[in-house]
Amino acid sequence: MMQRRDFLGTGLAVTAGSVFAQANPKIARIVVPFAPGGVQDILARSMSAELGVALGQTVIVENRPGAGGTVGTGYVAKLPPDSGAMVLAAASHNIAGTLYTRLAYDPQKDFAPMAHIGTADYVLMIHPDVPAKTAAEYIRYAKANPGKLNYATAGVGSATHLSMAYFNGLAGIDVVHVPLKATGEAINEVISGRAQAVIAASIGALAFARDSRIRLIGVTSPKRSRYLPEIPTIAESGLPGYQFDSWFGLLGPAGTPSAEVSRVNAAMARLLKDPVILERLDKQGIEPLALNNADFTKLLAVDYKRMAEVVKASGARVE
Repeated sequence: MMQRRDFLGTGLAVTAGSVFAQANPKIARIVVPFAPGGVQDILARSMSAELGVALGQTVIVENRPGAGGTVGTGYVAKLPPDSGAMVLAAASHNIAGTLYTRLAYDPQKDFAPMAHIGTADYVLMIHPDVPAKTAAEYIRYAKANPGKLNYATAGVGSATHLSMAYFNGLAGIDVVHVPLKATGEAINEVISGRAQAVIAASIGALAFARDSRIRLIGVTSPKRSRYLPEIPTIAESGLPGYQFDSWFGLLGPAGTPSAEVSRVNAAMARLLKDPVILERLDKQGIEPLALNNADFTKLLAVDYKRMAEVVKASGARVE
């Protein structure tokens, strides 16, 4: 007997029974390679019901977390091209290709780009005891105190880790990494003063924009964030050339039929014109951007090279 439940009042019916889903062409799956409640999980669930309507299928969301997102991503890579499964990927997808010395899949060759959804930026936040109001001032202070400052992250290989490690590498500063399990925990470490810096998604930082316990000094994107327009970019406030932001999109197994790729791409493009979906994305700090398959493929190739440079500059590796 299949079990169904509504998710947070969105009308999404989540069906248990992935074996049935894999074999049934009326069911499509979005695999989220992280635990429930994270950015990619919330994004998937915020639009899966509407995507199902657009596709004429039931769309279920399935969490397969582990190893920085590589468990769920690798699972989709090995599925048949006609399985109806897609992974909801982000910056961590391309990061994994260079970060992990042993990876059971190729982030570029083992996936078919299906649909781009949007982008998100991040912000550098520091404890107010650090005498800095710009990225340049923070860098000068860190250089004057090598090994004495900490930065908190959501774990090794996470976007919060790589973005900060990349910052430290470009700036030439020695700051100690404190890996935790979630971005919220990392922010709390800075608020408490146990760590002095964290880079987190801009939408998550909004709640602290007027909080005296933490100071926002620079956004990671090449242009100012529409969510925090008063905060300068890190590039303009002290570290030229620095950029770190994230894309979000759906990837299917390599060899997914071109007709299916086009069908999903067109359905997502329609969704990204829906005011209801746009409002949900806005609340998640995601700027919507529909791309055709060719442009999405080009974006992934460019991003893969950029993230390889980020990982190399950060010095991070996972065995």
